[in-house]
Amino acid sequence: MGSASMAALIIFGLFFVFIFLTIPIGISIGLSLTIYYVFYSTQTLSTIGPWLMSALDSFPLMAIPFFILAGSLMEGGGLSKRLIDFCDSLLGWLPGGLGIVCIAACAFFGAISGSAPATVAAIGAICLPSMVERGYDKLYATALIAASGCLGVIVPPSIPMVVYGTSTDTSVGQLFVAGFGPALAFALCLIALNEFVCIKHGYKGSAHGFSIKRVGTTFVKGIWALGCPVIILGGIYGGFFTPTEAAVVADVYGFIVGMFIYRELDIKRTYKAFITSSITNGNILLPCCTGTVLAKVISLAQIPTVVANGITSISDNGIIILLVINGVLLIVGMLMDTIAAIIVIAPILCPVAVACGWSPIHFGLIMVVNLAIGFITPPVGVNLFVASGMADVRFVDLSKKIIPFILVLLCALLITTYCEPLVMTLPNMMTKAAA
Repeated sequence: MGSASMAALIIFGLFFVFIFLTIPIGISIGLSLTIYYVFYSTQTLSTIGPWLMSALDSFPLMAIPFFILAGSLMEGGGLSKRLIDFCDSLLGWLPGGLGIVCIAACAFFGAISGSAPATVAAIGAICLPSMVERGYDKLYATALIAASGCLGVIVPPSIPMVVYGTSTDTSVGQLFVAGFGPALAFALCLIALNEFVCIKHGYKGSAHGFSIKRVGTTFVKGIWALGCPVIILGGIYGGFFTPTEAAVVADVYGFIVGMFIYRELDIKRTYKAFITSSITNGNILLPCCTGTVLAKVISLAQIPTVVANGITSISDNGIIILLVINGVLLIVGMLMDTIAAIIVIAPILCPVAVACGWSPIHFGLIMVVNLAIGFITPPVGVNLFVASGMADVRFVDLSKKIIPFILVLLCALLITTYCEPLVMTLPNMMTKAAA
């Protein structure tokens, strides 16, 4: 057995053993690397220390805690409720309109928080009671909210995109731009399924119908909430600030609007937002730290080369290779946390995709969409756990109801994978404009 294969067997074998023992992801990675260095590597443990420090000394990575805090502040400040009211005035009158409102609201909130579970919690808490009140089946409504929450990591800004960019040294800004096409495909697939189900079961829109006056009223009331994604994305793409700086701007903006304009964000809710986001950040940044070191180790051990040779031995057709990679990523998404999966796997598979002629930007979106589906795929399915707890329904029952959503989102994944212009048109235009 070659040295690369032996290194992979030791590191990943230990990693999955620790995961099976329910040891947290970040610590599992650290323990695996420590044992590998002590008993197998020719290098000493002293090399890991500087790598750990440099892993967190990353300006793009700083965007993660700030975007998480922004989502918490805006949920507590009443911005999510006003987003839903505005979407309802525009779309609520359509057949199954409230379902479409839920999808649109998740897209808007995703453009603030960058997190799928946070989107499910924020939008679901408001949408679910209204949907049940209007006659929607509770399980269907809960499944729709869980699936729509996946937009939280596809609509830019996205925390998984930041992690992928830092793990593979890819432009986070270009990843954000590339995310609009897949997000549109994702949303349209969900809307198509929602319309089919609602027409079949007779879930109608709101009784008051469409009203320009109501649209105008909710727009005026929600203009500050609607302005947040405009400021974040407009600032990034306009070159006024970086994604990390945009996250800080979002924090300040959310705090001022929630505290002084909407006046729903008091000291107690602000404290809760900081506590909640701090816990979430700890769960994300520890794996990011040890995972970055893991990426260096597997690169030095030439594990990506071995994996690339193994995959390309299956076929020399890039389309077939991407189909195989999609299958691998879907399985990984079922079993691993999204952030951990990106940290561990992106440095291995990205070089394979690039060697087959695919852009690292395009592959990044393929990976994010794959792992977004993992948010609603048992047994891990974080969105399912959040939604089932929120709605007080059984996880098993919700897992059965989510199957049609998984199928239509697989269609969105295939579109993202094989329709390259959908992903790359905007980044290419951005590159040409910069030149």
